[in-house]
Amino acid sequence: MRRSFVVLTSAVLVFALSGCGRNQEPVDAGYVSGNGATQLIAPKDRTNPINLAGKTLTGTKLDIADWRGSIVVVNLWASWCGPCRAEATSLAIVSKQFSSEGVKFLGLNTRDGLSSALAFSKRFDTGYPSIQDSDGLLTLAFGNLGPAATPSTIFLDKQGRVAARILGGVTQAELRAVLRAVIEGSKK
Repeated sequence: MRRSFVVLTSAVLVFALSGCGRNQEPVDAGYVSGNGATQLIAPKDRTNPINLAGKTLTGTKLDIADWRGSIVVVNLWASWCGPCRAEATSLAIVSKQFSSEGVKFLGLNTRDGLSSALAFSKRFDTGYPSIQDSDGLLTLAFGNLGPAATPSTIFLDKQGRVAARILGGVTQAELRAVLRAVIEGSKK
């Protein structure tokens, strides 16, 4: 009886100290969560066009310079990121809704192996391409307006300049509202 008590007590202690208790979240020192803050940048305050190029998850070369003249939505994501999984369907739906207006979507996958990234894209049927950014060099292209969290969504105007940014997970309503603002701002 005493031995069972010691084993049970040890198991409870290990569980509690591991950070996996019901009221605690596991610690991931490499994860930065966004707060959902949205930042719109006035056209006069936008900097140089962003250059992003690489191979898609399926091996096709992609350069967003070829997309100049279109508004581009870039979503930084990772397969292990809970908020990324939560927003994936919203991004896919809004991507399809705005394709007739010439809006392009691009995923920027970070810190995933190819098989994990492909599994994520297949599971959530994003419908738009993603480029892997395992070393973080592509993310640096955004400068001080770059993604500071995973997920982050960055909206580029028709000239390829950062027009808006959302740090953290997004909803369909948020995506539509920011896209409408960027579209309207590009008509002026």
